[in-house]
Amino acid sequence: MDDDAEIEAMKARMAEMEAEAAKLREMTAQSEAANGTGDSAGPSTAVGPSEDEKEEVDARSIYVGNVDYSATPEEIQQHFSSCGTINRVTILCDKFTGHPKGYAYVEFSDSSLVANAMLMNESLFRGRLIKVTAKRTNVPGMAARGRGRGRGRGGYRGYSRPRGRGRGRGW
Repeated sequence: MDDDAEIEAMKARMAEMEAEAAKLREMTAQSEAANGTGDSAGPSTAVGPSEDEKEEVDARSIYVGNVDYSATPEEIQQHFSSCGTINRVTILCDKFTGHPKGYAYVEFSDSSLVANAMLMNESLFRGRLIKVTAKRTNVPGMAARGRGRGRGRGGYRGYSRPRGRGRGRGW
């Protein structure tokens, strides 16, 4: 008899969960319809900008190095306002501490404005000489020097440290 009551209780809980799931689906559909993000094919599957879009944004962006750690995006925007219309200023921060890393990216409305901004290389911003270069597009799997970290001989220039005991250094 206890088994039958337990099964009935489980069925009742399942029915409650299904009803709650249906309510959630309905609320999600309503919010998507209100925001205009609904998709006739079902749930939204928007991923992000395509590679072409990323390259286009990078073509109209600059890298600004040696930025003062207490600088704000508004101050950077004001510094580069003479170059043209600015869409966005991004100051990168450390993901663990939240402190700025000391560099920023500025996205302009047009790629021709990047040349104007490049003229501001080594200009003085908050008492520091900033470095201004065109933003490069990251290529996944490639290191800064153009070669990925593949397998092969490790160590410095193909030499690896000695195996076993070496000259009392504790290797």
